[in-house]
Amino acid sequence: MSGVALATPPESRARRELRRAAHVMLDARWPIFAVIVLGAVAIAAAFGPVLAPSDPNRQNLALRLADPMAAGPDGTVFWLGSDALGRDVLSRLLYGARVSLLVGIAAISVGGGIGIVAGLLSGYFGGWVDDLIMRLGDIQLAFPFILLAIMFLVVMGSGVGNLVLVLGIGQWVTYARIVRADTLSLREKEFVEAARALGDSTPSIIFRTILPNILAPLTVIASFNVASVILSEAALSFLGLGVPPEVPTWGSMLAESRDTLVANKWWLAVFPGVAIMLTVLSFNILGDWLRDFLDPRLRERT
Repeated sequence: MSGVALATPPESRARRELRRAAHVMLDARWPIFAVIVLGAVAIAAAFGPVLAPSDPNRQNLALRLADPMAAGPDGTVFWLGSDALGRDVLSRLLYGARVSLLVGIAAISVGGGIGIVAGLLSGYFGGWVDDLIMRLGDIQLAFPFILLAIMFLVVMGSGVGNLVLVLGIGQWVTYARIVRADTLSLREKEFVEAARALGDSTPSIIFRTILPNILAPLTVIASFNVASVILSEAALSFLGLGVPPEVPTWGSMLAESRDTLVANKWWLAVFPGVAIMLTVLSFNILGDWLRDFLDPRLRERT
């Protein structure tokens, strides 16, 4: 038995892909920064109530506009200062991460779901179905999105659900156009013809044969769109049209800092602004890395 060499099992595809992902990430370096930042934001969103020093809506007018690292009479430390109502900025920042991630991911799920289905139907069936879906997309793109969002939120009212719905509807055209173009090129391929010859139903061909082959570019687009949705949520919250006032968000924190900037209370705008900037930048960097990682032309090099 000692002279028999044991055969090494072949490396699984999942392990091979993980090893390649780590290699591409370490080679690029910046994605590591993005993963660390997004991991911190995810932890803040998931464990905000545990990590927050105090209730984000608790007011203390005696300690309003306290400087960062200032301590109150009861020993409470405002690590990032307090706002004009004496609320702890750090606590509101941690709670705001939950809203930003929730709205970003949920809106992309809504918009991506609508756009993928619309693009698959448009590209596969063509004809009047294609014309109808694409003209609806052209009509939506003819309106400035931020004005369209303001109009809908004024009519429907503020709230996380309405905000997710509006931002999701604003994203579907991008997915529909990309999916339509890929579906047009795939519907005449040999493997699709083989599925038809084997008697697969139309839904099976669309969702089980064509869709898995176009997920890579959609993953990249989704990572970029999360960043744009977070910016849109911050802009709408800044205008007072996002979530209700009692829900802390990074955009509403920036809006509340407008009246205190002249008093040199810089921390009220800097900390939520930096949080938005780092989160959006990290999603964009991650999107660049995903584009390189999923590019089939780079597989032979890595």
